[in-house]
Amino acid sequence: MIEHCLVAHALMRAVFALVRTPFARMPRSRSHECERGTGQAAEKGSRTVWNIHRLKPVPPVTNDLTCLVAQASACEAFFQQAHECVRHIVFLVFLVFPVFLPASPSLMPQPAQLAVREGALKIDSSFSVRIAGHTDRRLLDAVTRFTERVGQQTGIRFVDGRPVLSIEVRGPAPEVPALNEDESYQLEVTPTNARLTAPTTTGALRGMQTFLQLIAPGPDSFLVPALHIDDRPRFPWRGLMLDVARHWMPVPVIERNLEAMAAVKLNVFHWHLSDDQGIRAESKVYPKLQQLGSDGHYYTQADIRHVVAYAADRGIRVVPEFDIPGHTTSWFAGYPELASAPGPFQIERKWGIFEPTMDPTREEVYTFLDGFLGEMASLFPDEYFHIGGDEVVDTEWKSKGFPPTAELHAQFNRRIQALLKKHGKKMIGWDEVFHPGLANDAVIQSWRGPASLAEAARKGYRGILSFGYYLDHLKPAAFHYAIDPLGGEAGQLTAPEAARILGGEACMWTEYATDETVDSRIWPRAAAIAERLWSPREAVDVDSMYRRLATVSRWLDWTGVQHRSGYQRMLERLAGGEPVPALRVLADAVEALGIADRQSTRQYSSFVPLNRLADAARPESETVRRLNQIVDQKTDDAEAKLILTEWSANHNQLAPLFTGNFLLRELAGLSEDLSKTGTIGLQALQYLESGQRPPSDWLAEAKQELHRMEQPRAEVALAATRPVRALLDRISPPATPTGQARKPAINR
Repeated sequence: MIEHCLVAHALMRAVFALVRTPFARMPRSRSHECERGTGQAAEKGSRTVWNIHRLKPVPPVTNDLTCLVAQASACEAFFQQAHECVRHIVFLVFLVFPVFLPASPSLMPQPAQLAVREGALKIDSSFSVRIAGHTDRRLLDAVTRFTERVGQQTGIRFVDGRPVLSIEVRGPAPEVPALNEDESYQLEVTPTNARLTAPTTTGALRGMQTFLQLIAPGPDSFLVPALHIDDRPRFPWRGLMLDVARHWMPVPVIERNLEAMAAVKLNVFHWHLSDDQGIRAESKVYPKLQQLGSDGHYYTQADIRHVVAYAADRGIRVVPEFDIPGHTTSWFAGYPELASAPGPFQIERKWGIFEPTMDPTREEVYTFLDGFLGEMASLFPDEYFHIGGDEVVDTEWKSKGFPPTAELHAQFNRRIQALLKKHGKKMIGWDEVFHPGLANDAVIQSWRGPASLAEAARKGYRGILSFGYYLDHLKPAAFHYAIDPLGGEAGQLTAPEAARILGGEACMWTEYATDETVDSRIWPRAAAIAERLWSPREAVDVDSMYRRLATVSRWLDWTGVQHRSGYQRMLERLAGGEPVPALRVLADAVEALGIADRQSTRQYSSFVPLNRLADAARPESETVRRLNQIVDQKTDDAEAKLILTEWSANHNQLAPLFTGNFLLRELAGLSEDLSKTGTIGLQALQYLESGQRPPSDWLAEAKQELHRMEQPRAEVALAATRPVRALLDRISPPATPTGQARKPAINR
């Protein structure tokens, strides 16, 4: 196997040498010199790029930024033929030398303990599962789903054969998934069989997901590497909050995201069911809530029971959130008597924080909430019930001469906590519910940060962290991965205080996400948060995380989430049925803006379609991250050339699509900027290869252009500028130390 890998490696080096050679051995040509605005020819140091098939000259990369766009077209032929050459040879490499299992499996989350051993277990048509020990319906159903997934991932139809995987469960899980249940498991894989053992059914569910991640093609069959895993979660509360109020999410969207949650061992689905823009749960006690407050988009009580059962079968708790006393405009559409000020009211169509709030001074409000909370409590068996409690605007309270806001809000929360206790529930709320007098069984969900979380823990309250896990801000996975529930001030807690930190939740607010785009805003980045909450605290290697995240992102397709398939579909719609390769190149080089940037760009409402490139683009560009890696490690200049040349040539291919297409027209300037970015990058690579220092005026002008192109356009950021700026930094003169003058040049 090692010998095969060495030969494959040598062949790949030869492939990239083919691409590198034309750049390294380019005779000078003046046939395509580009003139500066002053009428002077390009510098003599410029070199001609040669086509690797026919040594056909294309223009040199000039120092004049005014010629960048013209050169992009001339570079196109080189890129297309060079790329085709590499693609065919790479295909031959993998045809002759099949993919081998990695020494360390791409598991996410990383298990607590992992020991990889020699050999691998073969998966073929004889694969079957044997259950030993405790058996219940949830386990039997899970094994059926698991076997079907193994068949989907391998394309193998199984026949009756010997048991390959033995699942041994010592006892049942709680009938309703609960906080602090035992989720541990052990997985032993040898070349002849595999054994999964767990104290409970829930632990077996977690172990089956690990087994599914391990399946990969080997030289002759699908294999699972021989290993031993002893695994357990670091935190008991590992959640995903999904806002279905601002944009409606049908049941199939919920189901596929529950499947993906189970795949990465998240165990709490926090269902944000009401806000100013809609209330999404059917009430038979107060039917005007959904009749007038939902636009007809709500979950029937049968839907809710189905989702709760669907989640429970996958070891996931469902915690509902009905946000009160603020964020309640949709409630008042049907029941205006609950409000602090007279109506009339209608569902909010815009995004923001609004003044209408419940009146906490009227007993009728608590009577209404008693009936509503009791009805909802019967639908959701989890012991926790979320009341929101955040962002209460007190304008109406003050105008009525109500008691001070903090006092009134605290009184309201205590009354609601008592009602929930009456219905067998414990209250959970955002930071703002944390007031003196709140019973200590309340859980505080912190969006403000570790300091507020630590303060609550010191005062005897349990808490979960969401600060740093807001997916709608579209931060990179590395940002979320660096946030730890026991980081910052929480890291100074005593052991008993730290034990009150239950874990964390990723939050997906949906002002700028629909049922079509929400998967791409959650996945795969939520898997990085899942690892932070499951894996040992020592799992902090960002490069390792990204390597595994790329694999897990593809694997998540099997769960049904559409973060990858929806991307291509949206690009095809943008192109109006035309071929999309050039649009895909542009989309792969940009990154979508998060809520903080989009809300300041234009006025959105629930009626505005989210169908532009800003909505299709991913939060993180894999292409840009790969080029960043090459530049940082100073390796694979040939691959960097391919990427940069593709960017440089792309505008000429994409420009014809702009005419007559209102969705693409706004991208014209962005497309030109990508080509300019690619050309500047190619020039920088030439200076690096030649060892020559670029003229200071060229360097200054290039940096100025990059700074301009870094500014968002069409509500996306041109991420391609990042690695090119890094290239410019590599060829820039070293900075003069502070306080030390540069030595004068010696006149020789």
